Amino acid sequence: MLYANVTLTPSTTGASGRAALQQIANGIASWALIGALVALCSARRCGPWAVTPRTCTNPHKVVVLVLTSLAPPYFIGAAPSLINFFFNTGLSVH
Repeated sequence: MLYANVTLTPSTTGASGRAALQQIANGIASWALIGALVALCSARRCGPWAVTPRTCTNPHKVVVLVLTSLAPPYFIGAAPSLINFFFNTGLSVH
């Protein structure tokens, strides 16, 4: 059985609603970053740890909470590059 050759060339020039989708994606990224900021600021025991680290009863838990709060902004910032990298890598598969 022969398969038809298909191609894919993403282009936003003819896409209707492109501006609206871009605004939605930007809005979601903004809300996610604000959520990460709130999580970082409200992590349990982070306040005392920031002021005087010696008062913290479990510094390992604080470090885990802080790193968990910092991971989403990293991936939100890296998402466009990651998507483009894997798309371009996929184009090279023959």
